Amino acid sequence: MTGAPALHTSAEARVRDEICTVGASLYQRGYTVGTAGNISARLDDGWLITPTDACLGRLDPAQIAKVGFDGQPVSGGKPSKTLALHRGIYARNRDARGVVHTHSTHLVALTLAGVWSEPDVLPPLTPYYVMKVGHVPLIRYRKPGDPAVAEQIAALADSVRAVLLERLGPVVWERSVAHASYALEELEETARLWLMTNPRPEPLDDAAIEELRGAFGARW
Repeated sequence: MTGAPALHTSAEARVRDEICTVGASLYQRGYTVGTAGNISARLDDGWLITPTDACLGRLDPAQIAKVGFDGQPVSGGKPSKTLALHRGIYARNRDARGVVHTHSTHLVALTLAGVWSEPDVLPPLTPYYVMKVGHVPLIRYRKPGDPAVAEQIAALADSVRAVLLERLGPVVWERSVAHASYALEELEETARLWLMTNPRPEPLDDAAIEELRGAFGARW
């Protein structure tokens, strides 16, 4: 977008800063490299999303793209080509306020090595994976930005909080950008544990999972 800088409400400014903080944290710890990955947030009057080909480690709050509910750009840079994917999640899941997509190493490696099963890419290895992430289905490979992928994810958006794109990495949504990043980190750590253990560990049994459901409301 061009012209005079847009004026942002204090609430919007905080979300812009949150996107930049989360992006820098993920980048610095190797969850994403180069210009891979994107982050978005739902506002009361539209969405914010990282610009196309932006490095998550070097985001400028003023250049975060803002898009109105009519799909038209309002301010900032050119929206990421994955905008339709993010909008589909928000349309289907009213509780989602933040979406994070990265090309996290261990999760991409998991899709190359072979996931645990379908529909679950990973077994319920740890209590926090069960509590903070839950079921994660695999979305088979299509080129980045393919509208069919956006449709597949939107159809799942109200029943899970994350999916894993084959050869591309995770997409995670939660009640804020920060909480989406926390769930993504738990997902990536579980993939790392699964790939580094040989022989493979046994999943938590049904009794343990039922206990987590009863005590913490785990969605498994």
